[in-house]
Amino acid sequence: MKNFKKLTAVFLCLALFAALALGSGSSDSGKTKEAKKDKKETADNSSVTVEEQVLYEGNNVKITATGFGEDMFGPELKLNIENNTDQNIVVQTRDASVNGYMVTTLFSVDVAAGKKANESLIFDSASLEECGIDTIASMEFGFAILNGDSYEEIFNTEICTVGTSAADSYTQEYDDSGEVLVDNNGIRIICKGLSESDSFWGPGVLLYIENNSSQDIVVQADNVSVNGYMVDSSMSQDVVVGKKAVTAIQFFDTDLEEKSIDTIESAEFSFHIFNWETFDNILDTEVFSLTF
Repeated sequence: MKNFKKLTAVFLCLALFAALALGSGSSDSGKTKEAKKDKKETADNSSVTVEEQVLYEGNNVKITATGFGEDMFGPELKLNIENNTDQNIVVQTRDASVNGYMVTTLFSVDVAAGKKANESLIFDSASLEECGIDTIASMEFGFAILNGDSYEEIFNTEICTVGTSAADSYTQEYDDSGEVLVDNNGIRIICKGLSESDSFWGPGVLLYIENNSSQDIVVQADNVSVNGYMVDSSMSQDVVVGKKAVTAIQFFDTDLEEKSIDTIESAEFSFHIFNWETFDNILDTEVFSLTF
């Protein structure tokens, strides 16, 4: 069920993004002090190719990468899925990363017993842009195979790595500049200022997270306040071992307006970090007080 819930969260996130985009015409970008950062232009991955290859074969399920292209929502890895079991299944992705960054993907495929399906694993373009990814060199992800009727998890595959034609010529840069908030046992969290009002995240505190620990983690923000007022916020980021993430403690415009917050001058919050699989606590940080 964890993967089904993740997919639901993805669609909710996209709905929120669409709402932000529609409402951007009435927002006053001058009301919020924003972190200025150099952004690379959105990638043109039209020249990137992927060789046909079997990504998973077992338990009477076979998944093959057949090509690479562009979708309206972002670059897509084309897949062929064979379901040779006697039950309907749903195939979803998990733990997806591109060039070492955790990224948002769109993929959920229903395949009836004994049937095949051609679908695309889409890497959300806004997520890639926030990470500074202008060329996809490598992709890593696993598959979650769910019961097509109950959505109960049947099994998870191992993580597979897919290299593109750019793998040998492209080197991803990682921007870890900013104020170091956490540096503990391989886990680093760096504040990069306020996210821009027209960004994927909307108003919020932009963060760079690096997980060089020995366990997959989830980072969440607690006790969040802006200008001394407790506010509603959204931030829960998965980061598997050896990967990085760009995310934000996102505030909501309506909540800020209700509290008459026109300019974000300060923010306070703490982090709750726990093991992704066991939910065992790893670290509860002190409260961080930031001014902008």
